Amino acid sequence: MAILKALASGLAGACVLTLLHETTRHTVPNAPRMDLLGMRAIADIMKGAGKEPPADDKLHRMAMAGDIVSNSLYYSLAGTGNGAWLRGALLGAGAGLGAIVLPGPLGLGEAPSSRTPQTKAMTFGLYLAGGLVAAAVGHLLASED
Repeated sequence: MAILKALASGLAGACVLTLLHETTRHTVPNAPRMDLLGMRAIADIMKGAGKEPPADDKLHRMAMAGDIVSNSLYYSLAGTGNGAWLRGALLGAGAGLGAIVLPGPLGLGEAPSSRTPQTKAMTFGLYLAGGLVAAAVGHLLASED
C-alpha cells in the first residue's frame, strides 16, 4: 500500500508541475519551454529509429504524456511518512538543476530552460514545486495510516 501512496504522490507532483509549466508558458514572457525539450527528444529518438516524427501537435501530446509518466515515477521517490518533505525538496531541486544544466550537453538546446536568468529561476522553481507537492501529498497519505 505504501508503494501506491508514493505513486499517487508522485502523480500529484507531476500533474502540478505540468499544469504550472503549461500555464506559465502561455502567460509569462521568457517562461521555460520544457515541452520543446520533450518534443525534440522524442523526435530525435524517432529519427534515430528511422521513423518520421509526427506533426507538432501530436508530438506535443506525446511529450506531455511522457513528462507525466516519467515525472510521476521520479517524484514518487519522495515517498510517504518521515522525511517526505526533505526528499521531495531535494528531488525537486535536483530536477530543476538538471533541467537547466543537462539539455545543452544532451543536444536538446539550452534556450528552453535557461535563455534568461528569469527562465532559469522559473525552471528551478517549477520543478521544486512539483517535488514539494509530491511531498505534501505523501505526507497527507501517510497520516491516514
